[in-house]
Amino acid sequence: MLEMTREEFEELVAEALDRIPPELTRLMDNVAVFVEDEPAADDPELLGLYEGTPLTDRGEWYAGVLPDRITIYRGPTLRMCESREDVVAETEITVVHEIAHHFGIDDERLHALGYG
Repeated sequence: MLEMTREEFEELVAEALDRIPPELTRLMDNVAVFVEDEPAADDPELLGLYEGTPLTDRGEWYAGVLPDRITIYRGPTLRMCESREDVVAETEITVVHEIAHHFGIDDERLHALGYG
């Protein structure tokens, strides 16, 4: 398995977030991004997870709720990658994939766009 500290991985996630176009980040609403070492035991190879209500599903009822949560998982990413460059690329894909869920884009469409 490729070695990378939690701090190094968090920096890669932050860099991936910085590469999201500003016109999209301005539209993101009530969402927080976290890095965790491992996903739940029932899905050990999960790279990222979006939990919340996509922007497309929010209505008048949406007020006073906790932020949506995007979690990027370090362990599975490092296990699947062979080099630092692979980790950078996979992290960026995962960050974009989970942010797309915040915008209401489903897995089928993301796979078609190359963010599966």
